Amino acid sequence: MAIATINPATGELLKTFEPLNDAEIAHKLDLAQQAFEKYQKISFQERSVWMQKAADILEQEKADFAKIMTLEMGKPFKAAIAEVEKCALVCRYYAEHAAEFLADVTVKTDASHSFVKYQPLGIILAVMPWNFPFWQVFRFVAPALMAGNVGLLKHASNVPQCALAIEEIIQRAGFPTGVFQTLLIGAAKVADLMSDDRVKAATLTGSEPAGASLAAASGKQIKKTVLELGGSDPFIVLESADLEAAVTTATTARMLNNGQSCIAAKRFIVVETIADKFEKLLLEKFQALKVGNPMESETDLGPLATPDILKEIDQQVQAGVKNGAKVLTGGHPLSDRPGNYYPPTILTDISPENPVAQEEFFGPVAMLFRVPDIDAAIKIANSTPFGLGASAWTTNSQERDRLIEEIEAGSVFINGMVKSDPRLPFGGIKRSGYGRELSIQGIHEFVNVKTVWVK
Repeated sequence: MAIATINPATGELLKTFEPLNDAEIAHKLDLAQQAFEKYQKISFQERSVWMQKAADILEQEKADFAKIMTLEMGKPFKAAIAEVEKCALVCRYYAEHAAEFLADVTVKTDASHSFVKYQPLGIILAVMPWNFPFWQVFRFVAPALMAGNVGLLKHASNVPQCALAIEEIIQRAGFPTGVFQTLLIGAAKVADLMSDDRVKAATLTGSEPAGASLAAASGKQIKKTVLELGGSDPFIVLESADLEAAVTTATTARMLNNGQSCIAAKRFIVVETIADKFEKLLLEKFQALKVGNPMESETDLGPLATPDILKEIDQQVQAGVKNGAKVLTGGHPLSDRPGNYYPPTILTDISPENPVAQEEFFGPVAMLFRVPDIDAAIKIANSTPFGLGASAWTTNSQERDRLIEEIEAGSVFINGMVKSDPRLPFGGIKRSGYGRELSIQGIHEFVNVKTVWVK
């Protein structure tokens, strides 16, 4: 795939970029290693000043950065603004808490003094996706740099201007040269980077094949990875739920980022006694959404990021229908305009044997399942290879406790939408990946947890 900015709302090629050659990559690796040797000795206080400055830049220039995101990958401009604001939040969170999270921890043993010490590893490679092109990067950057590591970013090839803008933010904030660098390279170069002894670990957010590829390359070198991969998050609604709130949240949760989010609600599992009403309300909400130019404030749903994603979504929907699913609304690309537009779509009557029941829809398509009770709801929720997030709606405490205990996922939200929060760890199980980002667990992923014993 060429490294280029192509406006998904129009199909217009805006800018192309020449990938780095091997000599340029080698120079950036040299620079990163040189930077680490000095940067690891810099105090938390100094790092914190720079990280707070990065947050200031993000907040002061959020409209400019949001515009880059919208032009490159099509998210509604108002959502892009919120994404930049969240990036500032995570910068401030780690600027304020990193020293506490990485302070020595005394442990009483048979030594006169024994403790756990946290030390940075070195160069960390981040392979990041296009769907949240700022947030995904900053939730890596903030803890990694505050821990004393340095970062190399291999961003998705369709968001190069986002990648370069992030590098510039870090430089302008005052971080030393080489502490964070963007590599405009293709995916084929990742294995070579992992084979370099100076690269100590890697993190990836993206597809299952991409994660498997990075994990294989890292495994050959005995290097750590954190993987945040796909999801087909269940959204369970039981009889005691606040139905109006559930439907409103369901719509937001499915259409987040034009439906292109790993933690978007994708499988709506509703008990039969309220299923008719839920379906009616959800249909009304979906049909009321405004599809259009993502730069316009009234737009609810913009284009999908690439023509290939549009084609894949439509193929999945048609395959689902061929195998017995019914389309309540939507179901075909919008051909009355340029760009990669797909309408809000609801599929019902999906049997367990229908292949789409096991797939992730990375676009504005909701799958609606009817179940007799909580037992069946949990069974369907756990029936896919994914285990990222789950949302469940009930006001019954016994049901709540069962859902928390029995749903197989990295996070369970009761009566709320699944979202990432700097204060809470984020990640999945099963084929949704491993390791955690954010909170204290996230900053601990890329440090040497060193045991110290002194007689």
